[in-house]
This record gives sequence, C-alpha cells and structure tokens, in this order.
Amino acid sequence: MNATDTFSRVASASIVDARSTVFVIDDDISVRESLESLIRHEGFNVESFVCAKSFLTRPHVAAPTCLILDIALPGVTGLELQKSLVSDRPEMPIIFITGREDVPTTVQAMKAGAVEFLLKPFSDDVLVDAVRLAIERSRALVAQRALKTISKERYACLTRRERQVFSLIISGLLNREVGEQLGISEITVKAHRGQVMRKMQADSLADLIRLAANLDSI
Repeated sequence: MNATDTFSRVASASIVDARSTVFVIDDDISVRESLESLIRHEGFNVESFVCAKSFLTRPHVAAPTCLILDIALPGVTGLELQKSLVSDRPEMPIIFITGREDVPTTVQAMKAGAVEFLLKPFSDDVLVDAVRLAIERSRALVAQRALKTISKERYACLTRRERQVFSLIISGLLNREVGEQLGISEITVKAHRGQVMRKMQADSLADLIRLAANLDSI
C-alpha cells in the first residue's frame, strides 16, 4: 500500500469504522439526561459525567470525539479542565455551556480553542450544529495523528544512510547531487533510494514528501 492509499485509508477509516463519541460533563442531572437523549437521537455515542475528576478516569478514545463542558463545575472547573485537555487530548474539541453570561470567561475559553460557548437555555439545533462541527474537527485531527504514527513507524525502519538519502531526496537534489553530498556513487544512491521508497511504501517523490511532512524532524 503506497502513501496515497494510506492517506485515503486512514481518512475513510476515521469516518466509517470509528463511531463518534460525545462526552458531557455537567453536575445537573436533568441537563445531563436531556443532552444524552438529544445526542443519541442524532446518532452519536454519548457518555456523561458529573465532574471533571470522574471524566479524567475515562481512558482516551482513539476516534472522533468532542466534549460538552459546563463552566461552573464543582472541584476542577471547566476552564481548568480545558487547560489540561489542550495538551493531553488535543483531538477533543470543547463546547462550553453555562447558566450565566460572562464575557471575560467566554473570551478566555474561545482563545483557548473552544469551538462554541452556549448560554443556557439554548436550542437543540444550535447544540447539534456545534457538536457536528466539533466532531468533524476531531475527525480531521485523529486522522492527522494516525498518519503521523504511520509515517514515523516506516521512517524508523530506515538505516542511517537511508535517512540521509531520504532527507536529501525530499530537499530536491538529484541522485548525482546526493552522491556528491554523501561521497558515494550515483549507483549507490539509486540503491539506497530504492530501499527508501520500498520501506516508506511510496510510489513517487510526491508520496515521499507527503510522508515526510508527517515527521517531526528528519
């Protein structure tokens, strides 16, 4: 399977194979039950929690997700939880809900990456639209992380010399120029290049460049 097939497979798998999950954290049981009913009716998986602490015991989900989060939670507040999730679970967009209007808090939450900030009572349609937007964003982030993992696993199989050739090839150098840089013959470069293409499962230079874009460093 080449790089192009891999990109398509990962993207489609995230849509077809993984059922999207919406998490709800609110200490009001009537709000939780109402949101659970609405979200399930829209075809999403849903899990609800009374506080941030109980939510954090839930293992990560390697699938599209989003979090509907009350600002005024007991213990760890919504904003405090958001701060930890930005680095810990970046593929999980957050939709904040609150019972009172607070412009500074709203601005802070949105600057930190929240996709929506809804004031109770809000309409079902507004919430559903926000959930769909958040799930689509999560789907893209999950697929991106999967592609990075695949690229890193393939890159790890390259020898030191193959990594050198890989780096020079994607920089645009010809085989002859790569050989001059490394002090090896053009024939040897071609052999290493063939191994790089095979191990990275790339059919073309364009495939190789796409895979390289998913590596933190080369």
